[in-house]
Amino acid sequence: MTIFNATDYGSIQEAIDSATRATSPGSSAELIFPAGVYETGPITLYSDLILTLEKNAIIKFIADPNLYPPIWTRWEGVECYAMHPLLYAREARNITIRGGGTIDGSGQWWWDTFRQIEADDRVAPSEPYELMLAKLNPGYKSRPGGGARPQTQFLRPPLVQFWQCSNIKLRDFTLQNSPFWTLHTVYSKNITISGIKILNPADAINTDAIDLDSSKDVSIENCLFDVGDDAITLKSGSGEDGLRINIPTQNVSVRNCRILASHGGIAIGSETAGGIDNVSVSDCVFEGTQRAIRLKSRRGRGGTIKNISLDNLTMDGCWCPIVIGQYFAPGVLPEEREATLSEDPQPITPMTPYIKNIYISNVTATNIRSTAAFIVGLPEAPIENVVIKDFKYAFASEEQLLETWNTEPTEGHFHDNDRGIKVVNTTNVEFL
Repeated sequence: MTIFNATDYGSIQEAIDSATRATSPGSSAELIFPAGVYETGPITLYSDLILTLEKNAIIKFIADPNLYPPIWTRWEGVECYAMHPLLYAREARNITIRGGGTIDGSGQWWWDTFRQIEADDRVAPSEPYELMLAKLNPGYKSRPGGGARPQTQFLRPPLVQFWQCSNIKLRDFTLQNSPFWTLHTVYSKNITISGIKILNPADAINTDAIDLDSSKDVSIENCLFDVGDDAITLKSGSGEDGLRINIPTQNVSVRNCRILASHGGIAIGSETAGGIDNVSVSDCVFEGTQRAIRLKSRRGRGGTIKNISLDNLTMDGCWCPIVIGQYFAPGVLPEEREATLSEDPQPITPMTPYIKNIYISNVTATNIRSTAAFIVGLPEAPIENVVIKDFKYAFASEEQLLETWNTEPTEGHFHDNDRGIKVVNTTNVEFL
C-alpha cells in the first residue's frame, strides 16, 4: 500500500488523481486527511482507494449548483441527467472510507432554496442550471416523483453516490448536512457500513440517510441516524423506467442501529419496480421516529416487496410503530390522483405493486403518538402473509395524542382517529 497526505496537494481531486496514477495494479492507495477543514467542489473516487479521515478532519463541499455539472444517474427512481453527486464513484471497486472525521454537504443553501420553491409553489424550471437539466431530460414534465418536485428540475445532488460499484467499506466517520439523499448506492454490491453517523436537521426535506437502490449484499450495523426524511431506505426504481432496468435490492442485513428523527426508520419503497427481497433487520432502537417500520408503495410504482424479517426492535415516542401501505401519496401528479389513490379496485397492470411475506417479531413500542399499526393494501392487490408476533405497545398521554393528531396524519389517504390497529385490504394477516 502507498500512503499519501491530502495536505501535500492543491485540491482533494488532485490528491486522489495523483494517488491513483502512482499506485501499481493490484495494490491500493491510502489518502490521509489530517485534522482541518478541506473545502471542495465535486470529488470522484477510483478503485483500490482508502480515504482515512482523522479526528477533526472535515471535507466540506461548496454549496454552488454550478459546480456540479449534469451526469447520467438515477434520481428518485428514474434514470436521467441530474447534478453531479458531491462525492462520487462510478464502476469502481475496493473503496474504503474510514476514520473519525466528517464529510459535510453544506446543505443549508440547498434546503433554503428548495423551501423557497415550495413556498412559491413553482412547478417549472427557471434557473440556468435547471433549464440545462430540463433540456437534457425532455420527458421531465410527466416523470413520476416523490416529494422533491422533479418538475422544477432542481435536482439536488446526493452527498455520496456509488454507481455500479462493488466491495465498498464505510466505517466510523460522520456524514452530515446533505443537500438531498445522503448515501446513495445504485446498482452496487458487497457493501459494508459500520459505525457511521448520518446527521441532517429534522426539517431538511428529502435528506434520507442511506438509500440502497437496486443494490445487493449489504450489511449495516452499529450506526446512528438522525435525519430529515427516511433513515435506512431500500429502493429499486420507479414505474416504467424501474421496470425497464428491473434490478432488485436484495440480501440486506441491518443490526444494532439507533434511529432518531426520521420519517421512516426502516423504510422500504416507495420506488419498488425492480423488487425488494430478503431483508433482515434486528436489534435496533427507534427514538422519536415518525414511523419505525415503513413499507410503502402505490399504483404506478410496480414491483414486489417480499421476504422481510424484522426482529427485536425497541421504539419510543413514534407516531406509528408499524406502517405497511400501498397508498403513498407524495409526488402523485394531479391528473393521476383519482386513479392512483382510489379506494375502488383498479385494473392490474405491470405497474401494480405487491407486498407479501412480512414477518415482524419482538417489538416493544412505548409513548405511541398516533396509531399502533397501520396496514392498508390495494383492493386489487391485497397485502399478503403478514405475521406480527409479540408486539407490545402503549400510547402516550391523551394530551400528546391530541397534539399529534392535530398536526400530522398517520399515513396519507386513510387518515382517521383509530388509535389501535388498522388493517384494510389484506389476506393472511396474523397477530400472535
